[in-house]
Amino acid sequence: MELNFDKLNALLGVMVNELGAAQNAALVTIGDELGLYRALAGKGQLSAAELAAATDTKERYVREWLAAQAASGFVTYDAATAKFALSPEQAAVFAVDDSPVNMIGGFQALEAVYADRPKLAHAFRHGGGVSWTDRCNCMFCGTDRFFRPGYKANLVANWLPSLDGVIDKLERGALVADVGCGFGSSTLIMAEAFPNSHFVGIDFHAPSIDHAKRHAKALANVQFETARAQDFQGSGFDLVTMFDALHDMGDPVGAARHIGKSLKPDGVLMLVEPMAGDTLADNLNPIGRIFYAASANTCVPASLGQEVGAALGAQAGERKLTQILNEGGFSRVRRSAETPFNMVLEARL
Repeated sequence: MELNFDKLNALLGVMVNELGAAQNAALVTIGDELGLYRALAGKGQLSAAELAAATDTKERYVREWLAAQAASGFVTYDAATAKFALSPEQAAVFAVDDSPVNMIGGFQALEAVYADRPKLAHAFRHGGGVSWTDRCNCMFCGTDRFFRPGYKANLVANWLPSLDGVIDKLERGALVADVGCGFGSSTLIMAEAFPNSHFVGIDFHAPSIDHAKRHAKALANVQFETARAQDFQGSGFDLVTMFDALHDMGDPVGAARHIGKSLKPDGVLMLVEPMAGDTLADNLNPIGRIFYAASANTCVPASLGQEVGAALGAQAGERKLTQILNEGGFSRVRRSAETPFNMVLEARL
């Protein structure tokens, strides 16, 4: 076997970055858990000893953590002072919970991926799925935390206004179902923005619904129910929303069909799904890389663990999603908005 050393060295360079990223993933969640990023944000320059004192942690560990973060470009190091700082951009990614570019949740979900790796390997070899109900708890927290900043930044400001006539209905008073709501972040964002409307968050995962209920006590216009997308109760909805959930479902056509039956004749389904092109070649890019990996680790196993097991995957693409909606009874589908991470489809009967 003859090797092209230019290609080999390029590949080895990629692998060095991969190993560094994998090693640092645990350190990112530790930094978040111990408040290291937050303590560093907006404080100017701190030494390892000063950061350790501010967070009640041990200096020797913090010193090595800071070195790893600086080598990764996650914190800034000043060789002249031997101190560390977070730039505004670094703080937005690692320290500010409400930042639309906060990425901590993605790292948090990775803890579940590694904890559940034996289950996934078994599914690869023997078939079947890894149900959402069988995942490590940090999967639920990490998934919610990863998507919530984007929802908070875009849902009310951009996505709902992209739907024809929906804002007017929500302001007057509409009935809305948020299907596959998880911890209910998307439901609560909408309920806070539109107090005249009533919102029902629906998810088949009972622990997630329990979590959502605990965070909804202050809002009178929202309720949460444990139910499947294919047979939840209720009808006459003006709007049904689904956020990054359809591709995880075992029977997405059945879910779309039931949603169609639950809508008013002039009702709207807003489907938010990961950004993707329609072919593998379209998605061989950094965003596709993240979502294909997440899909193999989480989304496809979740679908294969349910009835039908359609296993759309997180990079299904607009054409396939439109086909699913058409089969479910929606005759009019258009892309109404998008971000680097998401596409928004408006579907009508």
